[in-house]
Amino acid sequence: MPWNQSYDPFGSILLSALVAAIPVATMLIALAFLKIQAHWAAISALVVAFVVAVFVFGMPVGIAGRATLLGIMSGLFPIGWIVLNIIFLYRLTVANGSFEILQRSIGGITEDRRLQLLLIAFAFGAFFEGAAGFGTPVAVTAALLIGLGFSPLAASGLSLIANTAPVAFGALGTPVIALAGVTGLDVYTLSAMIGRQLPFFSLLVPFWLIWAFAGWRGMLEVWPAILVTGVSFAVPQFLVANYHGPYLVDVIAALVSMGCLIGFMRVWRPRRIWKDPSLRGRDDSVAAGEGLRGAAMARTGHGAEMVDAPPVARMSGGGAAVADQGALLRAWMPWLILTVFVFLWGLEGTRGLLNGIWSASLPIEGLHRMVVKVPPVVAAPVPEGAVFAFGVLSMTGTGILAAAVLGGLLMGFSPLALIREYGATIWRVRYSLITIAAMLGLGYLTRYSGLDATMGLAFANTGMLYPLFGTLLGWLGVALTGSDTASNVLFGGLQRITAEQLGLSPVLMASANSSGGVMGKMIDAQSIVVASTATNWFGHEGDILRYVFFHSIALAVLVGLLVTLQAYVPPFTGMVLH
Repeated sequence: MPWNQSYDPFGSILLSALVAAIPVATMLIALAFLKIQAHWAAISALVVAFVVAVFVFGMPVGIAGRATLLGIMSGLFPIGWIVLNIIFLYRLTVANGSFEILQRSIGGITEDRRLQLLLIAFAFGAFFEGAAGFGTPVAVTAALLIGLGFSPLAASGLSLIANTAPVAFGALGTPVIALAGVTGLDVYTLSAMIGRQLPFFSLLVPFWLIWAFAGWRGMLEVWPAILVTGVSFAVPQFLVANYHGPYLVDVIAALVSMGCLIGFMRVWRPRRIWKDPSLRGRDDSVAAGEGLRGAAMARTGHGAEMVDAPPVARMSGGGAAVADQGALLRAWMPWLILTVFVFLWGLEGTRGLLNGIWSASLPIEGLHRMVVKVPPVVAAPVPEGAVFAFGVLSMTGTGILAAAVLGGLLMGFSPLALIREYGATIWRVRYSLITIAAMLGLGYLTRYSGLDATMGLAFANTGMLYPLFGTLLGWLGVALTGSDTASNVLFGGLQRITAEQLGLSPVLMASANSSGGVMGKMIDAQSIVVASTATNWFGHEGDILRYVFFHSIALAVLVGLLVTLQAYVPPFTGMVLH
């Protein structure tokens, strides 16, 4: 018999919401304050959620167990599958020695750690967010940064902060498409509205990122490069979102931003080169010539001009430049293959072709359409589907695995050596996979039990302040589920209903759910585990959470304030679509 969700078992939505928040609070306290290992913290929170769902909100035990199982399977595929295979590729490049050459080549573009962050964490990460999403950008950029010598906390925390502004458009527009599906609003109108919110933060986040790393003074020293990075991302983001649609927003904006930043660095360099890779590290930066310069030129103390050596010339003590160029190409080759494969796997045609070869959709008996969402979360009762889509061939992680295998063979690994390294990688990330599985189990149990909707209804009771708190609802959704897509599915309908009741634009508040949600991406447990895994900093997830939490909530509030201005204050109200 279907079970109707109950959102207010205590007759007080505030008290019910506080009880519904206990599992999330358990996880945060265990990670950030008790310093319990992430997999035990996630398992503990899952157990607490099970107790609250069954004994407080009345969820049948069998349905609760099946919801947890679906979450665990969804955690391993696709999220865990991405993490496992990206770490496999990274370990191959380290074992081969090509990662060290890659590190030096990036240093050849710029030795300044702040500019490396702009290029890798923000622009390159945005490309992977647009092409694949689902943890890929943090895994790739954190691994690259740790290889460049960044401290584990810097590599993890800064990759998470950078992976915000692109998230609302995600993997080829998936979050926006999902939002349109659950709200019934036009996908192009939602894309345009989000494109009138996030560009402000695409301009702000690069400044915020460098301030978090180098402090106020360190940020001001490279403000021209930050401005170029932010503007060259924000403008294409606005134009593509408003005049093309959500599908290629991040990919195009990221490519333009990378190109503009690299071009700008050919004619400009900061007064000092910041070489310390730790957060706000000691001031061991060195003088580097200042202002505009001729292409790759710096003036010496004797008045002569010296052409900076090209990256390949600095990679070895001697030998032919051609040989160095060949080594450089071989070092970049696995990552170029990865970029091509991830982009191809993100295309709808590729996914359709691979799913046509083999895929499986498995309805979870005893859960599928056995949980019913009811008003006021939805306009009319809606049975919740529960289907595990196991299209393993079309999963992004499979594309990453294919890239890793091809790259490994081209790097000279034998098939047997690849198998041994893959086994070692599974052992290395075993606790991370357990954590991700437990976290998705928690997220799905929270969703099917209605605990998340209870917290959402508490936010919806804020009246005139709803534009701010509705935005924070999107932030909460991503923090709980680890996905802007999942948050939009979770709260999109509630946002539309509440907005209509309050006389606000449904398009504005549905878009705010997605725009506010991006700032919750840096504190969701699965993203933190991905970062700690990519940086080989197991057991320090609580340190990462404590570092990024302020940045997450502060930026989310700023998004909420912008949405409030768009709701009530001219000329911002002129930006709102209906």
